[in-house]
Amino acid sequence: MKVIICGAGQVGWQIARHLANERNDVTVVDNNADLVRRATDSLDVQGVAGFASYPDVLDRAGARDADMIIAATHSDEVNMVTCQVAHSVFDVPRKIARLRAQSYLDAIYSDLYRRDHMPIEVVISPEREVAAAALKRLAAPSAFDTEFFLDGKLQMLGIALDDDCPVVNTPLRQLSDLFTTLRAVVVGVRREGTLFAPEPGDQLFVRDEIYVMTLVEDAQRTLEIFGKKQEKQERIIIVGGGNVGRMVAQEVEALPGRSIRAKMIERDRKIAETSAESLERTIVLHGDGLDASLLREAGIDRADAVLTVTDDDKTNILGAVRAKSQGCPMAVALINDPTLVPLMAPLGIDAHINPRGTTVSSILRHIRHGRVRDVYSLGDAEAEIIEAEVLSTSPIAGQQIRDIDFPEGVLIGGVLQGDKVLKPVGDIRINEGDIITLFSLAKDIGEVERLLQVSIDYF
Repeated sequence: MKVIICGAGQVGWQIARHLANERNDVTVVDNNADLVRRATDSLDVQGVAGFASYPDVLDRAGARDADMIIAATHSDEVNMVTCQVAHSVFDVPRKIARLRAQSYLDAIYSDLYRRDHMPIEVVISPEREVAAAALKRLAAPSAFDTEFFLDGKLQMLGIALDDDCPVVNTPLRQLSDLFTTLRAVVVGVRREGTLFAPEPGDQLFVRDEIYVMTLVEDAQRTLEIFGKKQEKQERIIIVGGGNVGRMVAQEVEALPGRSIRAKMIERDRKIAETSAESLERTIVLHGDGLDASLLREAGIDRADAVLTVTDDDKTNILGAVRAKSQGCPMAVALINDPTLVPLMAPLGIDAHINPRGTTVSSILRHIRHGRVRDVYSLGDAEAEIIEAEVLSTSPIAGQQIRDIDFPEGVLIGGVLQGDKVLKPVGDIRINEGDIITLFSLAKDIGEVERLLQVSIDYF
């Protein structure tokens, strides 16, 4: 497949890395020649320096025979014009655009993206992806990361192991013996900054961060086994009233039963007024989210969680730390810079949201429409959870799990046979048509694609 990626920032670079690793023909376009050079030096891709919306630049990038264009520059307008040029001049069959301005995303203007207007097949909103991720964090407050797979029947939980975890120093094999009815499997462990796929004889230690795949109905019990209590989230405080904060508040207000009450703090008066006008039940306070007295006025000591979602990473980190110091039991911070993530645990921040990671996962999900049904990126693109249908031509079809020669960085997290989700034990046979979820370290994704025989089946 021939793909042109416009924008060589973090999102564009990660998408290029994923697609290049799968042996696609990838060309990266950016008006910053240094970013293009970084991509071509570190990835197996071609590069073109220039403005992505210019027809001659797209022509040099190979748009005449491209299968897909992904417009992920920092400008909504450039992304939209790029897709229009790709359609009108080069007849590129599939176009994906990242758009941030809320006016472009309003449902009443959705006709704008019709084929006879401005043809964009998929519109990705980072703010919507972040808001969805924030709500998932609130739904599983004891986990630092969570996502759903297999039609919502299987849940991934990221769990940080504390001193009071009752199963530390216990081999994973023994956990299966102790909890025979528990339909959960540990697929990944991050220890001292390194992520790996554990073996049955491996033990878990305090300060490990683990990724567990569990049936949704077993999620509560899984958290308890690893020493976590599931608390209700009824009162939250949102620090930051920009697009992300406002969208989180709107999603909270739309929850059935009005079970969560929210307050928002925003330091810019105009943005605070705009948020107050667009929200119905959320109380908006004008002021600095780092101000201890304002946090007390907002009732931080009675809140169940704080979300710090300003456009500044350091403000989000400090705001989360200040809220925790004043009695808030849970803090979630929006972090753009992946090098800051290792600071989260030492500072006592419970979870973070990586907007670039959520955007990358969303774009990959829309790219892989064929046998790969879902992709979720973990950490700083260290690993992926891949959900895919097993083809009759796949080397794993017809084999029992114990006989499949997976790379050491790959583990099965769950198997959907018909409408039933099975825990992946050795004697389960993987059949054609089954849907499986796999944890794979980045270095092993190419081999996973080979085993699934899906590398060319996108759309």
